[in-house]
Amino acid sequence: MVLTDSFLQELQQLRYELHQHPEVSGEEQHTAERITAFIKNYSPDEVIDQIGGYGLAFIYNGTAPGPTLTFRAELDALPIHEINKVPHRSLYENKGHKCGHDGHMIMVAALAKLLHDKRPANGRVVLLFQPAEETGQGAQWMLNDAKYKQIEPDFIFALHNLPGYPKNQIILKEGTFAAASKGLIIELIGKTSHAAEPHNGNSPLRAMSELQLYLNELTSHTENLQNFCLATVVHSRLGERAFGTTPGKAVVMTTIRAYEDSDLAKMEAAAVAFANRLGEKYGLKVEVSDTESFSSTLNDPKAVDMITEAASLVSNDIIGKDKPFRWSEDFGLFTQSCKGALFGLGAGADTPDLHNPDYDFPDDITATGVTVFYNIINNLLNKADA
Repeated sequence: MVLTDSFLQELQQLRYELHQHPEVSGEEQHTAERITAFIKNYSPDEVIDQIGGYGLAFIYNGTAPGPTLTFRAELDALPIHEINKVPHRSLYENKGHKCGHDGHMIMVAALAKLLHDKRPANGRVVLLFQPAEETGQGAQWMLNDAKYKQIEPDFIFALHNLPGYPKNQIILKEGTFAAASKGLIIELIGKTSHAAEPHNGNSPLRAMSELQLYLNELTSHTENLQNFCLATVVHSRLGERAFGTTPGKAVVMTTIRAYEDSDLAKMEAAAVAFANRLGEKYGLKVEVSDTESFSSTLNDPKAVDMITEAASLVSNDIIGKDKPFRWSEDFGLFTQSCKGALFGLGAGADTPDLHNPDYDFPDDITATGVTVFYNIINNLLNKADA
Protein backbone atom coordinates (compact mmCIF):
# COMPACT_ATOMS: atom_id res chain seq x y z
CA MET A 1 0.00 0.00 0.00
CA VAL A 2 1.43 3.35 -1.04
CA LEU A 3 0.01 6.74 -0.11
CA THR A 4 1.11 9.04 -2.91
CA ASP A 5 1.84 12.71 -2.33
CA SER A 6 -1.01 13.66 -4.64
CA PHE A 7 -3.51 11.58 -2.64
CA LEU A 8 -2.27 13.01 0.65
CA GLN A 9 -2.79 16.48 -0.84
CA GLU A 10 -6.31 15.43 -1.83
CA LEU A 11 -6.95 14.36 1.76
CA GLN A 12 -5.55 17.62 3.06
CA GLN A 13 -7.89 19.59 0.83
CA LEU A 14 -10.81 17.58 2.16
CA ARG A 15 -9.71 18.36 5.72
CA TYR A 16 -9.42 22.06 4.96
CA GLU A 17 -12.97 22.02 3.58
CA LEU A 18 -14.27 20.22 6.67
CA HIS A 19 -12.27 22.53 8.94
CA GLN A 20 -13.69 25.66 7.33
CA HIS A 21 -17.26 24.41 7.73
CA PRO A 22 -17.49 22.89 11.24
CA GLU A 23 -20.84 21.66 12.53
CA VAL A 24 -21.51 20.91 16.19
CA SER A 25 -23.13 17.79 17.61
CA GLY A 26 -26.43 16.88 16.03
CA GLU A 27 -26.04 19.40 13.18
CA GLU A 28 -23.58 17.52 10.97
CA GLN A 29 -25.73 17.45 7.82
CA HIS A 30 -23.31 19.19 5.45
CA THR A 31 -20.28 17.44 6.92
CA ALA A 32 -21.98 14.12 6.18
CA GLU A 33 -22.71 15.32 2.64
CA ARG A 34 -19.05 16.24 2.07
CA ILE A 35 -17.85 12.87 3.34
CA THR A 36 -20.41 11.06 1.18
CA ALA A 37 -19.38 13.00 -1.94
CA PHE A 38 -15.72 12.14 -1.36
CA ILE A 39 -16.19 8.43 -0.67
CA LYS A 40 -18.65 7.86 -3.51
CA ASN A 41 -15.75 8.64 -5.85
CA TYR A 42 -14.36 5.29 -4.69
CA SER A 43 -17.45 3.13 -5.34
CA PRO A 44 -18.45 1.55 -2.02
CA ASP A 45 -20.59 -1.57 -2.37
CA GLU A 46 -23.19 -0.18 -0.01
CA VAL A 47 -23.98 3.14 1.61
CA ILE A 48 -26.16 3.43 4.71
CA ASP A 49 -27.03 6.96 5.74
CA GLN A 50 -29.07 8.65 8.46
CA ILE A 51 -27.97 6.15 11.10
CA GLY A 52 -28.85 7.68 14.44
CA GLY A 53 -29.00 11.16 12.94
CA TYR A 54 -26.39 12.04 10.34
CA GLY A 55 -24.35 8.86 10.87
CA LEU A 56 -22.93 7.10 7.81
CA ALA A 57 -21.58 3.67 6.90
CA PHE A 58 -19.73 2.79 3.68
CA ILE A 59 -19.25 -0.92 3.10
CA TYR A 60 -16.56 -2.61 0.99
CA ASN A 61 -17.05 -6.34 0.51
CA GLY A 62 -14.35 -8.95 0.07
CA THR A 63 -14.60 -11.76 -2.44
CA ALA A 64 -15.07 -14.46 0.21
CA PRO A 65 -16.86 -14.59 3.58
CA GLY A 66 -14.96 -13.44 6.62
CA PRO A 67 -15.03 -11.07 9.57
CA THR A 68 -16.34 -7.51 9.46
CA LEU A 69 -13.88 -4.79 10.45
CA THR A 70 -15.25 -1.35 11.22
CA PHE A 71 -13.27 1.89 11.44
CA ARG A 72 -14.94 4.85 13.15
CA ALA A 73 -14.49 8.61 12.81
CA GLU A 74 -16.48 11.48 14.31
CA LEU A 75 -18.40 14.08 12.29
CA ASP A 76 -18.89 16.83 14.86
CA ALA A 77 -16.95 19.95 15.83
CA LEU A 78 -17.02 22.02 19.03
CA PRO A 79 -18.68 25.30 20.02
CA ILE A 80 -15.27 26.99 20.28
CA HIS A 81 -14.19 30.10 18.38
CA GLU A 82 -11.03 29.56 16.35
CA ILE A 83 -8.25 32.13 16.84
CA ASN A 84 -5.83 30.71 14.27
CA LYS A 85 -5.01 32.86 11.25
CA VAL A 86 -4.41 29.98 8.84
CA PRO A 87 -6.10 30.22 5.42
CA HIS A 88 -8.34 27.25 6.23
CA ARG A 89 -9.59 28.69 9.55
CA SER A 90 -13.23 28.18 10.47
CA LEU A 91 -15.66 30.39 8.57
CA TYR A 92 -18.20 30.17 11.39
CA GLU A 93 -18.27 32.15 14.63
CA ASN A 94 -17.88 30.05 17.79
CA LYS A 95 -17.54 26.76 15.93
CA GLY A 96 -14.32 24.93 15.26
CA HIS A 97 -12.70 21.53 14.76
CA LYS A 98 -10.79 21.79 18.02
CA CYS A 99 -10.60 18.07 18.75
CA GLY A 100 -9.16 16.98 15.41
CA HIS A 101 -12.24 15.19 14.15
CA ASP A 102 -11.53 16.70 10.73
CA GLY A 103 -8.25 14.76 10.74
CA HIS A 104 -9.92 11.60 12.00
CA MET A 105 -12.47 11.82 9.18
CA ILE A 106 -9.91 12.05 6.40
CA MET A 107 -7.94 9.10 7.78
CA VAL A 108 -10.99 6.84 7.68
CA ALA A 109 -12.13 8.31 4.34
CA ALA A 110 -8.69 7.53 2.89
CA LEU A 111 -9.41 3.84 3.31
CA ALA A 112 -12.11 4.17 0.64
CA LYS A 113 -9.55 4.72 -2.10
CA LEU A 114 -7.27 1.96 -0.82
CA LEU A 115 -10.18 -0.49 -0.68
CA HIS A 116 -11.34 0.64 -4.12
CA ASP A 117 -7.87 -0.07 -5.50
CA LYS A 118 -7.68 -3.45 -3.74
CA ARG A 119 -10.73 -5.10 -2.25
CA PRO A 120 -10.18 -7.34 0.76
CA ALA A 121 -9.85 -11.02 -0.08
CA ASN A 122 -12.19 -11.98 2.76
CA GLY A 123 -14.84 -10.42 4.93
CA ARG A 124 -15.82 -6.80 4.61
CA VAL A 125 -14.78 -3.37 5.81
CA VAL A 126 -17.15 -0.71 7.14
CA LEU A 127 -16.14 2.96 7.23
CA LEU A 128 -18.30 4.43 10.00
CA PHE A 129 -18.85 8.14 10.63
CA GLN A 130 -20.74 8.93 13.83
CA PRO A 131 -22.52 12.10 14.86
CA ALA A 132 -22.47 13.84 18.24
CA GLU A 133 -19.39 12.34 19.84
CA GLU A 134 -18.64 15.48 21.81
CA THR A 135 -21.93 15.30 23.70
CA GLY A 136 -21.66 11.55 24.30
CA GLN A 137 -24.87 10.87 22.42
CA GLY A 138 -23.90 9.80 18.91
CA ALA A 139 -22.67 6.27 19.51
CA GLN A 140 -25.84 5.39 21.40
CA TRP A 141 -27.98 6.96 18.68
CA MET A 142 -26.30 4.73 16.09
CA LEU A 143 -26.48 1.60 18.22
CA ASN A 144 -30.20 2.21 18.84
CA ASP A 145 -30.93 2.59 15.12
CA ALA A 146 -32.17 -0.57 13.40
CA LYS A 147 -29.90 0.24 10.43
CA TYR A 148 -26.86 -0.46 12.61
CA LYS A 149 -27.82 -4.15 12.63
CA GLN A 150 -26.75 -4.25 8.97
CA ILE A 151 -23.18 -3.60 10.12
CA GLU A 152 -22.65 -5.98 13.05
CA PRO A 153 -18.86 -5.63 13.34
CA ASP A 154 -16.62 -8.41 14.59
CA PHE A 155 -14.03 -5.78 15.47
CA ILE A 156 -14.21 -1.99 15.64
CA PHE A 157 -11.24 0.39 15.71
CA ALA A 158 -10.67 4.10 16.09
CA LEU A 159 -7.85 6.47 16.93
CA HIS A 160 -7.55 9.82 18.64
CA ASN A 161 -4.81 12.33 17.93
CA LEU A 162 -2.93 13.28 21.08
CA PRO A 163 -1.12 16.61 21.50
CA GLY A 164 1.66 16.33 24.07
CA TYR A 165 3.03 13.17 22.47
CA PRO A 166 5.64 13.11 19.66
CA LYS A 167 4.19 13.18 16.19
CA ASN A 168 3.33 9.76 14.80
CA GLN A 169 3.93 7.96 18.10
CA ILE A 170 1.42 5.15 18.71
CA ILE A 171 -0.07 4.98 22.23
CA LEU A 172 -1.70 1.73 23.31
CA LYS A 173 -3.42 0.35 26.38
CA GLU A 174 -5.39 -2.80 27.12
CA GLY A 175 -8.45 -2.52 29.33
CA THR A 176 -9.66 0.95 30.23
CA PHE A 177 -8.24 3.47 27.75
CA ALA A 178 -10.34 6.52 28.65
CA ALA A 179 -12.45 7.44 31.66
CA ALA A 180 -16.21 7.40 32.08
CA SER A 181 -17.85 10.73 32.83
CA LYS A 182 -21.26 12.27 33.30
CA GLY A 183 -22.68 15.75 33.80
CA LEU A 184 -25.02 15.95 36.80
CA ILE A 185 -27.57 18.76 37.03
CA ILE A 186 -29.15 19.17 40.48
CA GLU A 187 -31.96 21.67 40.93
CA LEU A 188 -33.09 22.87 44.36
CA ILE A 189 -36.56 24.38 44.23
CA GLY A 190 -37.96 26.49 47.04
CA LYS A 191 -40.27 29.52 46.87
CA THR A 192 -39.69 33.08 45.70
CA SER A 193 -40.84 36.11 47.65
CA HIS A 194 -40.35 39.85 47.63
CA ALA A 195 -36.76 40.74 48.48
CA ALA A 196 -38.11 42.89 51.29
CA GLU A 197 -39.88 39.85 52.75
CA PRO A 198 -37.45 36.92 52.49
CA HIS A 199 -39.17 35.26 55.45
CA ASN A 200 -42.22 34.69 53.23
CA GLY A 201 -40.21 32.65 50.72
CA ASN A 202 -37.83 29.69 50.87
CA SER A 203 -34.46 30.47 49.36
CA PRO A 204 -32.23 27.49 48.48
CA LEU A 205 -29.12 29.57 49.25
CA ARG A 206 -27.87 27.54 52.22
CA ALA A 207 -28.59 24.21 50.57
CA MET A 208 -26.84 25.34 47.39
CA SER A 209 -23.74 26.35 49.34
CA GLU A 210 -23.60 23.01 51.16
CA LEU A 211 -24.18 21.11 47.92
CA GLN A 212 -21.38 22.91 46.08
CA LEU A 213 -18.87 22.08 48.79
CA TYR A 214 -20.05 18.48 49.06
CA LEU A 215 -19.87 17.87 45.33
CA ASN A 216 -16.43 19.42 45.06
CA GLU A 217 -15.20 16.83 47.59
CA LEU A 218 -17.49 14.05 46.36
CA THR A 219 -14.73 11.45 46.10
CA SER A 220 -14.00 11.72 49.83
CA HIS A 221 -17.70 11.30 50.62
CA THR A 222 -18.16 8.20 48.43
CA GLU A 223 -17.35 4.79 49.89
CA ASN A 224 -15.55 1.85 48.25
CA LEU A 225 -14.20 3.62 45.19
CA GLN A 226 -11.85 1.29 43.35
CA ASN A 227 -9.81 3.56 41.10
CA PHE A 228 -9.27 7.15 39.96
CA CYS A 229 -12.33 9.37 40.45
CA LEU A 230 -12.87 13.11 40.18
CA ALA A 231 -15.75 15.55 40.63
CA THR A 232 -15.61 19.10 39.28
CA VAL A 233 -18.32 21.67 39.95
CA VAL A 234 -18.63 23.45 36.61
CA HIS A 235 -21.57 25.83 37.06
CA SER A 236 -23.97 27.15 39.69
CA ARG A 237 -26.83 29.62 39.59
CA LEU A 238 -29.05 31.06 42.33
CA GLY A 239 -32.29 32.84 41.43
CA GLU A 240 -32.41 35.47 38.71
CA ARG A 241 -30.94 38.94 38.13
CA ALA A 242 -33.90 40.52 39.91
CA PHE A 243 -33.06 42.76 42.87
CA GLY A 244 -36.63 42.77 44.11
CA THR A 245 -36.96 39.00 44.40
CA THR A 246 -35.72 36.49 46.94
CA PRO A 247 -34.44 33.48 44.96
CA GLY A 248 -36.64 30.42 44.83
CA LYS A 249 -34.48 28.13 42.75
CA ALA A 250 -30.84 27.08 42.51
CA VAL A 251 -28.98 24.77 40.18
CA VAL A 252 -25.59 23.15 40.65
CA MET A 253 -23.85 21.34 37.80
CA THR A 254 -20.90 19.04 38.25
CA THR A 255 -18.93 16.65 36.08
CA ILE A 256 -18.12 13.32 37.68
CA ARG A 257 -15.36 11.21 36.17
CA ALA A 258 -13.93 7.74 36.89
CA TYR A 259 -11.91 5.01 35.26
CA GLU A 260 -14.52 2.44 36.27
CA ASP A 261 -18.21 2.64 35.37
CA SER A 262 -19.06 1.15 38.78
CA ASP A 263 -17.22 3.97 40.58
CA LEU A 264 -19.11 6.55 38.51
CA ALA A 265 -22.39 4.98 39.61
CA LYS A 266 -21.33 5.12 43.28
CA MET A 267 -20.43 8.81 42.99
CA GLU A 268 -23.74 9.61 41.33
CA ALA A 269 -25.66 7.75 44.03
CA ALA A 270 -23.80 9.62 46.79
CA ALA A 271 -24.47 13.00 45.15
CA VAL A 272 -28.17 12.30 44.68
CA ALA A 273 -28.58 10.99 48.23
CA PHE A 274 -26.95 14.11 49.70
CA ALA A 275 -29.09 16.41 47.56
CA ASN A 276 -32.23 14.62 48.75
CA ARG A 277 -31.13 14.98 52.38
CA LEU A 278 -30.70 18.71 51.80
CA GLY A 279 -34.17 18.83 50.30
CA GLU A 280 -35.64 17.27 53.43
CA LYS A 281 -33.57 19.52 55.71
CA TYR A 282 -34.58 22.78 54.03
CA GLY A 283 -38.01 21.88 52.67
CA LEU A 284 -36.92 22.03 49.03
CA LYS A 285 -37.95 20.00 45.99
CA VAL A 286 -34.95 18.28 44.41
CA GLU A 287 -34.76 17.39 40.71
CA VAL A 288 -31.77 15.56 39.25
CA SER A 289 -30.94 15.02 35.59
CA ASP A 290 -27.81 14.14 33.66
CA THR A 291 -26.20 15.00 30.35
CA GLU A 292 -23.14 14.16 28.26
CA SER A 293 -22.85 10.66 29.69
CA PHE A 294 -19.82 8.63 28.57
CA SER A 295 -19.01 5.04 29.49
CA SER A 296 -15.37 4.14 30.03
CA THR A 297 -13.62 3.01 26.87
CA LEU A 298 -12.55 -0.62 27.29
CA ASN A 299 -9.98 -1.98 24.85
CA ASP A 300 -10.13 -5.69 24.04
CA PRO A 301 -6.70 -7.40 24.37
CA LYS A 302 -6.97 -9.16 20.98
CA ALA A 303 -7.91 -5.91 19.26
CA VAL A 304 -4.94 -4.18 20.90
CA ASP A 305 -2.69 -7.00 19.64
CA MET A 306 -4.03 -6.39 16.11
CA ILE A 307 -3.20 -2.68 16.37
CA THR A 308 0.26 -3.47 17.76
CA GLU A 309 1.04 -5.80 14.86
CA ALA A 310 -0.23 -3.26 12.33
CA ALA A 311 1.59 -0.33 13.93
CA SER A 312 4.89 -2.19 14.16
CA LEU A 313 4.96 -2.25 10.35
CA VAL A 314 4.81 1.56 10.33
CA SER A 315 6.82 2.77 13.29
CA ASN A 316 9.21 1.74 16.04
CA ASP A 317 7.78 4.47 18.23
CA ILE A 318 5.06 2.55 20.05
CA ILE A 319 4.42 2.98 23.77
CA GLY A 320 2.11 1.33 26.27
CA LYS A 321 0.27 3.53 28.73
CA ASP A 322 0.07 2.53 32.40
CA LYS A 323 -2.99 4.56 33.34
CA PRO A 324 -6.10 5.46 31.34
CA PHE A 325 -6.67 8.95 30.00
CA ARG A 326 -8.88 11.17 32.16
CA TRP A 327 -10.91 12.42 29.21
CA SER A 328 -13.91 10.52 27.90
CA GLU A 329 -14.99 9.10 24.55
CA ASP A 330 -18.29 7.58 23.59
CA PHE A 331 -16.42 4.99 21.50
CA GLY A 332 -16.71 2.94 24.70
CA LEU A 333 -20.31 2.13 23.79
CA PHE A 334 -19.16 0.48 20.56
CA THR A 335 -16.65 -1.69 22.41
CA GLN A 336 -19.44 -2.83 24.70
CA SER A 337 -21.23 -4.22 21.63
CA CYS A 338 -18.25 -5.98 19.98
CA LYS A 339 -14.51 -6.40 20.36
CA GLY A 340 -12.53 -3.29 19.57
CA ALA A 341 -9.94 -0.80 20.63
CA LEU A 342 -9.12 2.91 20.54
CA PHE A 343 -5.49 3.94 20.20
CA GLY A 344 -3.64 7.22 20.40
CA LEU A 345 -1.66 8.89 17.63
CA GLY A 346 0.88 11.47 18.76
CA ALA A 347 0.11 14.94 17.38
CA GLY A 348 3.25 16.72 18.53
CA ALA A 349 4.81 17.56 21.88
CA ASP A 350 4.30 21.29 21.32
CA THR A 351 0.92 21.17 19.57
CA PRO A 352 -1.80 23.12 21.45
CA ASP A 353 -4.06 20.95 23.56
CA LEU A 354 -7.37 19.57 22.34
CA HIS A 355 -10.35 21.90 22.77
CA ASN A 356 -8.07 24.95 22.81
CA PRO A 357 -8.98 27.80 20.42
CA ASP A 358 -5.60 27.63 18.64
CA TYR A 359 -5.59 23.86 18.07
CA ASP A 360 -5.34 22.62 14.48
CA PHE A 361 -4.91 18.97 13.42
CA PRO A 362 -1.34 18.38 12.13
CA ASP A 363 -1.53 17.01 8.58
CA ASP A 364 1.85 15.33 8.81
CA ILE A 365 0.45 12.54 11.01
CA THR A 366 -2.25 11.59 8.50
CA ALA A 367 -0.21 8.96 6.66
CA THR A 368 0.65 7.09 9.86
CA GLY A 369 -2.98 6.84 10.95
CA VAL A 370 -4.15 5.68 7.54
CA THR A 371 -1.39 3.11 7.26
CA VAL A 372 -2.05 1.58 10.69
CA PHE A 373 -5.75 1.26 9.83
CA TYR A 374 -4.95 -0.30 6.45
CA ASN A 375 -2.43 -2.72 7.93
CA ILE A 376 -5.12 -4.00 10.32
CA ILE A 377 -7.29 -4.74 7.28
CA ASN A 378 -4.48 -6.32 5.29
CA ASN A 379 -3.24 -8.45 8.19
CA LEU A 380 -6.66 -9.97 8.87
CA LEU A 381 -8.70 -9.92 5.68
CA ASN A 382 -6.05 -10.72 3.13
CA LYS A 383 -4.87 -13.87 4.89
CA ALA A 384 -5.97 -17.19 3.48
CA ASP A 385 -7.37 -18.31 6.84
CA ALA A 386 -9.24 -15.09 7.70
